[in-house]
Amino acid sequence: MSNKEEIEESSVTEGLLRRNGSTGGSTGSLRWVDGNELVDQEVVIDNNEGIRESNYGSVRRRLKKPKRVDSLDVESMQIKGAHGSQHKQDVPLLATLALAFQTLGVVYGDMGTSPLYVFSDVFSKVHITSEVDVLGALSIVFYTIALIPLMKYVFIVLKANDNGEGGTFALYSLICRYANVNLLPNRTPADECISSFKLKLPTPELERAVYIKEILERKSLLKTLLLLLVLMGTSMIIGDGILTPAISVMSAVSGLEGRVPGFNADALVIISIIILGALFSIQRFGSSKVGFTFAPALALWFFSLGSIGIYNLLKYDVTVIRAVNPAYIYLFFKKNSSKGWSALGGCVLCITGAEAMFADLGHFTVKSIQIAFTSVVFPCLLLAYLGQAAFLMQHPQSAGRIFYDSVPNSLFWPVFGIATVAAIIASQAMISASFSCVKQAMALGCFPRVKIIHTSKEHMGQIYIPVINWFLMIMCMLVVAAFRSTTSIANAYGIAEVGVMIVTTTLVTIVMLLIWQTNLLLALWFPLVFGTMELIYMSAVLSKILEGGWLPLVFASLFLCVMYIWNYGSVLKYQSEVKQKISMDFMDELGCSLGTVRVPGIGLLYNELVQGIPSILSQFLLDLPAIHSVIVFVCIKYVPVPVVPQEERFLFRRICPKDYHMFRCVARYGYKDVRKEDHHSFEQLLVDSLEKFLRKEALDLALENKLSQPELDSNSVMRPRDNAEVDVDELKVPLMRDQRLEIGTSTSEPSITASVDEDPGLEYELSALREAIESGFTYLLGHGDVRAKKNSWFIKKLTINYLYAFLRRNCRGGVATMRVPHMNIIQVGMTYMV
Repeated sequence: MSNKEEIEESSVTEGLLRRNGSTGGSTGSLRWVDGNELVDQEVVIDNNEGIRESNYGSVRRRLKKPKRVDSLDVESMQIKGAHGSQHKQDVPLLATLALAFQTLGVVYGDMGTSPLYVFSDVFSKVHITSEVDVLGALSIVFYTIALIPLMKYVFIVLKANDNGEGGTFALYSLICRYANVNLLPNRTPADECISSFKLKLPTPELERAVYIKEILERKSLLKTLLLLLVLMGTSMIIGDGILTPAISVMSAVSGLEGRVPGFNADALVIISIIILGALFSIQRFGSSKVGFTFAPALALWFFSLGSIGIYNLLKYDVTVIRAVNPAYIYLFFKKNSSKGWSALGGCVLCITGAEAMFADLGHFTVKSIQIAFTSVVFPCLLLAYLGQAAFLMQHPQSAGRIFYDSVPNSLFWPVFGIATVAAIIASQAMISASFSCVKQAMALGCFPRVKIIHTSKEHMGQIYIPVINWFLMIMCMLVVAAFRSTTSIANAYGIAEVGVMIVTTTLVTIVMLLIWQTNLLLALWFPLVFGTMELIYMSAVLSKILEGGWLPLVFASLFLCVMYIWNYGSVLKYQSEVKQKISMDFMDELGCSLGTVRVPGIGLLYNELVQGIPSILSQFLLDLPAIHSVIVFVCIKYVPVPVVPQEERFLFRRICPKDYHMFRCVARYGYKDVRKEDHHSFEQLLVDSLEKFLRKEALDLALENKLSQPELDSNSVMRPRDNAEVDVDELKVPLMRDQRLEIGTSTSEPSITASVDEDPGLEYELSALREAIESGFTYLLGHGDVRAKKNSWFIKKLTINYLYAFLRRNCRGGVATMRVPHMNIIQVGMTYMV
């Protein structure tokens, strides 16, 4: 059943009041089962629960401006249990080595294939006229790899992970947990009780960190700038996911030029597009299977790089080891001046894919990535560049095809085959990183809902996103067809790579100051060293802005706009829902019948509010001839942690008096959590948690009364609070009056527990809950349309009414996300003016 309407708040209130007045004293014959069946049953409604017509105006004012703000934080009760560990368990050595082997096929493919094109691009800008050119370029490459991937990422950035999750959004979630800088105002103190939410902070806390935290929380401009910085880094990672496959595949296939007669640029483009199509088609099998399949090929590739490098080094010129002297960098720039500066943009290509070491961390572990890089990747890459430099010392004319020319003729075709496979695999690093970043952004409210497929039962971080996969494939093919050469793509490639590194450096510096509370000199040393290097590289690659460097900026700007518009619209929608939520005074005047007929069944009303009663309830009361006897307001909330332990998933509280049978349930998920459970298991888990909540509530009440009434004897004395007789027929609806019982002191805890189990109020409520469960669940979904107010600025109207509305229409709806049968769903619409 679906009934979408745009409503105004005043008409909702008047409709509710008219309905409440007309149904008083009448009988109905409606019982809703699963939201679509009608079964005869007589229901009696008390006349005294109506709302007088004279209260029209006051009720409308209360609905528009609630006097009472519900405090989920103070009044809620948490279902407690054994807390899960917030860190990954220690992985055995063999398992760590197996993961390290997989990283070769997923994380390091991009960096491993950089020897295919680094020196070719460098010496397309600088012609080799002396050994200074070769040794200077080699020295730059050596120190770039040693400082940024090895020193920065392996030893520092990987330690800034969020419980084993990496990427720019992982850093953002760490900052959001320490300082309340999230623009979506749904954080509650109860979130800080989640075991995985807690941070290991130094004791005592430094005044510097507290001061910075207060500034970030107080200045809304700084919050927006921090979010934009994170979104910019994420956008550039996705841009890398477009350019990496294009340049890697074309670089490998270009080896056929000069070897196969008639192999021209058109053949290069066609074969590259065919290979790219095959690459993106296998992504659905998951990074674990892809990693195990590709890892042997990459291991062979790194072995080939190291072996060929040693061969060339020993055969041609072993003295190129002199490049470890950084003085050759100075001599290189002194000799080539502006051309050397332009060639610096080619040198940065040696660390392409370095960000994947951090972004793909959720697929693996810190130790596995560290072991693979230090023991395999770094030494093999170093030997490969040394060998190519040694070859160029005697064959400077081969700079354009340095990799394939330096391969012995007898090994050309085997190496070409391995290089092609390695280039295909190289694309896997940034594709997997793009999937991880999109999932994190979506969970933290910065990306439209898209379909996510979890491809591994052992590792939650291994995912596949179809729409992103096919988008990347189409863009890669267009890039290959438009640029038609690796040199042109290389001009565009460096900007996105260096941009992501600058964002990571900035966020890690903030983490050092706020969370690690590192010594100020060390915290400043990190951005001073690495930030300066990256800014120098950025100035070099920006010089190629007209030669193709504009392409990653366009891609990054596109994704940045999509993510910011979605976050901006979501924040305005949430703020509007908070302003329009129903006041408790209005609910008290409606009475426990809610102005309509209450029939057995559980209604799960989904909304985004973490506290208060959403205004969409008014529309349901207007449109439905009956409402369920038990109503649970369910809020699916993502908190800035990777994983929320299952026993801490639900946060319950009671809304209104007991005879209303209304509860709030906040289902909390981390951005890495897997929501693969079907609606049946979710319903069962919710009901079990609700029953535990009711029992804990009764137990806490008994303990409270025990402490407050010490003068009573040891026998429990139970009597109704208002001394009113319980109407048994009314309980059968079931709609109960408040059955809160006063319980006397007891000499022991078991006596109190026994008295709670015998509490008629608790038993009545549990029996009502069981009866509602037998009648079935109905999902009440509110479709909230968002429109800008008429007096809003033109840019705001354009953003909300068209761009944000377009994203909402084309993203996955709540029904698809929850995978609930349509026969169990009732949906109504409401327009929010923001």
